[in-house]
Amino acid sequence: MSKKDNPAAEQEQVVEQETVEPTAEESVPEVTVESLQLELQAALEQVENQKEDVIRAQAEVQNIRRRAELDVSKAHKFGQEKLITELLGLVDNLERAIVASKAENATLENLLEGVEMSQTMLLDGLKKFNVEQVDPHGEPFNPELHEAMTAVPNPDMEPNTVMDVFQKGYTLNGRLIRPAMVVVTK
Repeated sequence: MSKKDNPAAEQEQVVEQETVEPTAEESVPEVTVESLQLELQAALEQVENQKEDVIRAQAEVQNIRRRAELDVSKAHKFGQEKLITELLGLVDNLERAIVASKAENATLENLLEGVEMSQTMLLDGLKKFNVEQVDPHGEPFNPELHEAMTAVPNPDMEPNTVMDVFQKGYTLNGRLIRPAMVVVTK
């Protein structure tokens, strides 16, 4: 029997042909030059937009950096303005004391009173800026805050006690900026 005489064999051949030939639903979309050019143009536009965004972002970062540098520069330049304002009052008082000392009826007591007032004014101004005076007279010696100039025997005081202060020390915000120069007992 030949394939023509056998209908089952003919049906198999038709099935084989159907599986080999793609149907319209399975076909790959046709790629044209125009569609590729449109896709390329869209991609190039997107790249151009992203380039512009990057350039804007870089310019913004540069501007922020410049502003920050300018702010730091101004802070260094004018940061002590409040302190200087406090000190100018002291300068004025010292000038008045000098003028008053040259007056005909000037006394040492008046001059001393003016100098004491100026000192009080200065110390109060320094306190506003967290500058504290270290006056350790009668306290135990502390090498972190005091600098011993000499040690003297003193039977009336405990050993390693500050007996006398040559020069007071100062701290700024709790940090030592000048140690107190002291005489310590042996």
